[in-house]
Amino acid sequence: MPELSQRVQTFTDSVIRRMTRIANRYGAINLSQGFPDFDPPMEVMDALEKVAHQGPHQYSITYGAKNLREAIAAKQSKYTGMPIDPETQVLVTCGSTEAMMSAMMTVCNPGDSVLVFSPFYENYGADAILCGANPIYIPLVPPTYQFDLALVEKGFQQGVKAIIVCNPSNPCGKVFSEAELLAIGNLALKYDAFVITDEVYEHIIYPPYHHVSMASLPGMFDHVITCNSLSKTYSITGWRLGYVIGSEEVISAAKKVHDFLTVGAAAPLQEAAVKGLELLDSYYQSLQKLYTQKRDFFLAGLDRIGLKHNEPQGTYFVLVDIQEFLDQEMFSGMSDLEFCEWMIREIGVAAVPGSSFFKEDVNHLIRFHFARQQETLEEALYRLEKLKNYKK
Repeated sequence: MPELSQRVQTFTDSVIRRMTRIANRYGAINLSQGFPDFDPPMEVMDALEKVAHQGPHQYSITYGAKNLREAIAAKQSKYTGMPIDPETQVLVTCGSTEAMMSAMMTVCNPGDSVLVFSPFYENYGADAILCGANPIYIPLVPPTYQFDLALVEKGFQQGVKAIIVCNPSNPCGKVFSEAELLAIGNLALKYDAFVITDEVYEHIIYPPYHHVSMASLPGMFDHVITCNSLSKTYSITGWRLGYVIGSEEVISAAKKVHDFLTVGAAAPLQEAAVKGLELLDSYYQSLQKLYTQKRDFFLAGLDRIGLKHNEPQGTYFVLVDIQEFLDQEMFSGMSDLEFCEWMIREIGVAAVPGSSFFKEDVNHLIRFHFARQQETLEEALYRLEKLKNYKK
């Protein structure tokens, strides 16, 4: 058999998705891969039922159905305060995963470098490798996951083509402040680089924090490529609908990349998703309230069990410290991945090993998500109580 490409030897399959497969095998509660176990808004489901009988069922316009692009532009113009042209500044993709890959392939040449904050969503490193780019990692320092701006500038001084900013950040739940975004943006302007943002959790933010879109900051629009998704906001992760917003020049190039990557997103789902984007402000307020309640309930449960964790400012993820277990003889030499596999088998709850998110040598953190129904979270915490039997 001929030799496979070298690039596929440099990264593994998704550890997140692998944890889901293992959880399914053992019947564990899946708090690893971040998708809800509750339904989308009724308006969206009703629209999908209607589309099932009336169509469309054939190819849409490659770069997104006109009415969906218009709905995206209208909704995001309202929430970011910047005018967005649906014809020239919006590209609909197959999820934010493809949005990020399209953005990366649009701006990066083989051999270019990109800055990535660590911890990071695992796709970013693989995306860079698949584009032939070299990721340079900048640490976010716990417990609040701040960064050293001098290190960021040092990275820019190496001639990077772009910096990736996930805001709010998966997996640590950091919400970048306007001051932080301005500082990063000023460096991007100074060194003539792009900022590629991942803003899929824009509406899952906990008071007093709030989301600021990098592209809306003064002078930044032409330097920012915004990647986003309908998956998390409308609880439709399986629909795989994402989008890219950027300048006309960027989107014109990204359309070509997208065309040959996937041709286009599913036409019926695009049609039904328009109803989600047309929901009133009250929907987003209810969404924030719902996830605030889930966060508070789940973190309180972790506290009762005695599990140390960070305080997410946004997203529906929390990082839990398992060092006290790894220090014990029973778990001696066990990696965080092996601990997560053990926990699936013996505790019945699935998490993601933190090492899949960090460039640094981090082996003592695991990530849970709490996008689950109340009874699911209650059962997960009940099962996690068994961890007390393994504490010193």
